[in-house]
Amino acid sequence: MKKVAIVTDTTACVPREQVARYDMEVVPVQLIIEGKTYRDGIDISPTEFYNLLRKAKKLPTTSSSSPDSYLEAYQNASRKAKNILCLTEPSKFSAMFHSARVAMDTAKNTLRNVAIDVLECTTAAAGQGLVTLAAARAAAMDKPLEEVKEIAKSVMTRVNLYATLDTLTYLVRSGRVPQAAALVNSILSIKPIFSLNHSDAHTVALPRTMKSAMKRMLKLMESAVVRGQPLHVAVMHADALGEAITLRDRITSHFACEEIFITEFTPVMGVHTGPGLIGVAFYGEEPSA
Repeated sequence: MKKVAIVTDTTACVPREQVARYDMEVVPVQLIIEGKTYRDGIDISPTEFYNLLRKAKKLPTTSSSSPDSYLEAYQNASRKAKNILCLTEPSKFSAMFHSARVAMDTAKNTLRNVAIDVLECTTAAAGQGLVTLAAARAAAMDKPLEEVKEIAKSVMTRVNLYATLDTLTYLVRSGRVPQAAALVNSILSIKPIFSLNHSDAHTVALPRTMKSAMKRMLKLMESAVVRGQPLHVAVMHADALGEAITLRDRITSHFACEEIFITEFTPVMGVHTGPGLIGVAFYGEEPSA
């Protein structure tokens, strides 16, 4: 039995092959489409979700996973390890952190010999995924819980996330931005780039084309890392695989990538941003002592 098992949820955008490789427990988020509930990653894939989103007359909604879902994940993880580290997105974005904590308190009555810790990430989506993978690698090396947790915290401080939207239509429909913004977007064809660094989301650039947006994201990456520094990179997309491949190829030609993969953007956020989103989450390795 290993020392630490990792638990996260589908908002982290961790590819299935990585989940299997590190034997993680992933709690599915609930998606409600036309009155029917789907478990993200189980009953419906992100690609299927975005296809439905394009056709939906009424905007789908999401529901944070219940404490029961986390408790089940903890029970499964307890069969693999003596300790459990659960990583969630920021509490300001959903109730996932709260559900995970409630389940942790409940588990004290049934999993008395298992230490459980819940860590609230200061990033989300593929940024949270990179933090989770760093923790999973440390756990695979049989490091103790506190060391795994400290490694996750260290990566968290270094992760940057940038993404560009193909349209503001879905943000308008969700009530997140005013109708006037969509009008400006339709006239100027703006592809706004936003950051999601350390739990604060804000717009950082307003390029006019997807090509310009990708170029700008590369510049943002250059300004955030030391030249030649090995990077861990996750390229994410919302039903836009071709553009994601293009961005990945440009990143690999510009940077020294220790790790790079393509993943699908979480439907939990994609329901507001819509299909066509392209983004990148990354962090640089710390210099050797």
